[in-house]
Amino acid sequence: MHFELHEQLAKDTEIAGDFPLSRVCVMNDENFPWVILVPRVPNVREIYELQAMEQQQLLQESSRLGMWLMREFNGDKLNIGALGNMVPQLHVHHIVRFESDPAWPAPVWGKCAANPYSSDAIEQFAGKLRAQLKLRSIA
Repeated sequence: MHFELHEQLAKDTEIAGDFPLSRVCVMNDENFPWVILVPRVPNVREIYELQAMEQQQLLQESSRLGMWLMREFNGDKLNIGALGNMVPQLHVHHIVRFESDPAWPAPVWGKCAANPYSSDAIEQFAGKLRAQLKLRSIA
């Protein structure tokens, strides 16, 4: 089956590239360093629906991304979550949090209006992810 990114994720993010399993997307909200992993497996809503090897791959990709985000941004906490209440396609949020951020210590959703990146800034963030994590470019 063919993988297609959910329309809401496509609208809200910039694609940085692909890990072996997951599409890597930068959330277009400059309030928080926020990257989403979307396993390129059709019709999956929950992590347990992935095959065992895919679950392991997702965990490795999440760990690699999380370590990079915390080194790059020197955050106080990394929030990782797969909610799916609004977007049913399995996707895993990775959000660097700071005690000084506008939503701290609460979850980021609904706490402040999104502050979109400039087109240059979001492409720079996506490009840095692509280069430093050696992501496969999307043609």
